[in-house]
Amino acid sequence: MRVVFADDHSVVRVGLRILINATRQCVIVGEADSTDSLMNLLSSTPCDLLITDFSMPGGKQADGLKMLSTIQRKYPGLPIILVTMFTSVATARAALANGVMGVVAKSASATELPLAINTVKNGHRYLSACLRTLLVNTRDQLHESTLSAKEHEVVRMLASGMTVSEIASHFKRSVSTISKQKSMAMHRLGISTNVDLFTYARDSGMSQ
Repeated sequence: MRVVFADDHSVVRVGLRILINATRQCVIVGEADSTDSLMNLLSSTPCDLLITDFSMPGGKQADGLKMLSTIQRKYPGLPIILVTMFTSVATARAALANGVMGVVAKSASATELPLAINTVKNGHRYLSACLRTLLVNTRDQLHESTLSAKEHEVVRMLASGMTVSEIASHFKRSVSTISKQKSMAMHRLGISTNVDLFTYARDSGMSQ
């Protein structure tokens, strides 16, 4: 397999190179240190597998999901394995929805990347054990408690670009009430940041 890999940290790239070569079934044909250099590399270097970080510096493609969406559009048949530090369920689901075949946590054992490569090579998805546990636990929580109609509407309006104050004014409620509904929605979804909340809303079709 011809492999391209990308990460903005040189130490991580050294480690990736060692792990990829250790599989004895891959030939590294290029490496990149930013989203821009990755896009340039993919346009000039045919490959069978991309192994990349989720968040890297760059221009228009600095956002991880935008980068993945662009790659999927330009190279629809290219398998992608993310080697990343994120542990957000919403972001992991959005990445998988954007064509990612494998997600390996940087905190995982060194044995996981070769295993992920072999799994993806055989046409199957791979998730690090810690992420599988996180997804299962969150799925159980979602079965037990879904968003209320008011919480759903608050999340949708936040994703559309409105502020908490603007939503409060729209519904003629207090800012405190809207803030509590936002916090409760994030708690139910297992989300801790606004970025992940917006990602969830986009992945769920709430925002256009």
